[in-house]
Amino acid sequence: MFEPIWAWGILGLILVATEMATGTFYILWFGISALCMSAALLLFPGMSTVMQFFLFAALSLSSVAIWKLHYQKTGPDLRVGQSQGDELGRIGTIIEPVSPRKNGRIQFAQGVMGSREWTAISDDELEAGVDAVIVRVEGNALRVKRAV
Repeated sequence: MFEPIWAWGILGLILVATEMATGTFYILWFGISALCMSAALLLFPGMSTVMQFFLFAALSLSSVAIWKLHYQKTGPDLRVGQSQGDELGRIGTIIEPVSPRKNGRIQFAQGVMGSREWTAISDDELEAGVDAVIVRVEGNALRVKRAV
């Protein structure tokens, strides 16, 4: 007959391997909890099945909760798929006027993130022909300010 200690150990290894393939960090905690259950059965071999499942659920949920409480993002997801900050500071020329009330357009000599023209947003009034610098990427637009 198959021993529960091996079932928990194999389940834990499968879950950790699945985590390594996906990189979500959620499955990892369930895998570690299953491995802990295997170790607990090594120490307490007579543990009932109900107690095993209860401890597994408690370990899994508490480890996920602790991880979520202490996990902090390193930055906003405004530049998904882009190098962090490579486009900031690039200078382009305003080709359509931009103001706090109206988006304009900015053009670059070399492409920025795959395009030479972008929608520009700004807190300042910038007329056509003025040089502007990228200060932030906001969705599909670039927040710019007058280049000094």
